[in-house]
Amino acid sequence: MAENEQDQKTEQPTEKHLSEAMDRGQFAKSAEMNLAFILAAALGVLSLTAPSAAREIGAYSVSVFTQLSSVNLTIDTATSEIASVVFTLGRVLLPILLASAGAALLAGSIQSGFELTPKAFGLHWEKLDVATGFGRLFSKDILVHFGIDLLKLFGVAAALYGGVKAVINDPLFHAPVETVYLGQFIFHATLSLLGRLMLALGVIAAVSYAYELFRNRQQMMMSRQEVKDERRNTEGDSLVKAAQRRLARRLMLRQMLSAVPTADVVVTNPTHFAVALKYERGIDSAPVVLAKGENRFAQRIKAIAAEHEVPTVENPPVARVLFALGRVGEAIPSELYQAVAEILAVVYRTHRYYFYRLKSRRAEVVG
Repeated sequence: MAENEQDQKTEQPTEKHLSEAMDRGQFAKSAEMNLAFILAAALGVLSLTAPSAAREIGAYSVSVFTQLSSVNLTIDTATSEIASVVFTLGRVLLPILLASAGAALLAGSIQSGFELTPKAFGLHWEKLDVATGFGRLFSKDILVHFGIDLLKLFGVAAALYGGVKAVINDPLFHAPVETVYLGQFIFHATLSLLGRLMLALGVIAAVSYAYELFRNRQQMMMSRQEVKDERRNTEGDSLVKAAQRRLARRLMLRQMLSAVPTADVVVTNPTHFAVALKYERGIDSAPVVLAKGENRFAQRIKAIAAEHEVPTVENPPVARVLFALGRVGEAIPSELYQAVAEILAVVYRTHRYYFYRLKSRRAEVVG
């Protein structure tokens, strides 16, 4: 009984679970919404470009028919005329095609939350499983999609019926009209029919997408055991990262302490801060921070410096600024050049014997 409760998906999905599902391309998707967006884009562009497109096609048709008797039909002229027709129709249809492609991309982006799903691309062998595919034929989703298809059929039929009923009372069918009125009638009738289709498909797309959202949310539900496992894995990762950070810090502290014996000078606060500096002429463009520390670690730096007779200079302002701005392994900030140069000048004059031994000590470290 307890195992069944653990296996039941009763828990809301976590952010990590939803993010991984999004990467796999598992989110609510409705083909009807794509179709509704494409139809709306086509209708909008057609309503704006139809008059100019009709004039362009009309002008081209007039030029063709007026020159028809004088054209000598050959393979070259036929190819030229076909290319001209394709070019003219292309200019008329290109805005509609571009708008439809943009609408399809927009619909897909809205459904995916404008997020990339790289793992959704590629071949997924589990989708080729015959047994799984056969089972889907008798699933609840098939029945729902069948109902949506029926709804689309009735929606299209209703739109066609309404469109025909609306235009059948047009004067075109009951009284003589001018020839130019035929084009206007086709334009308005087309827009009316497409508008009704868009309205019907918009309602169907809303119903379909609502169901896909509900179905995807149900599929994303997690069992209590899955939530526990994910939390355990996440906490384990954080513990491992924390341990790695602690290890890296210990290594860095050990390297700093091992570098103190090769320092030119240790600048102190005198008790709170200690910064070890090195400067080799011809090698360093400016003094380099070998080690720095505060409180207990500063005392360790000072103890090692005293053990190896490294000169120590108490200069609280410089020590504080060096500790705050200096980075281990990098040159000191340029604003401290003058202050540190004065400290090194004093140390070089008063500890000449130390620097004589320091050369051999650094050579041993390099070797």
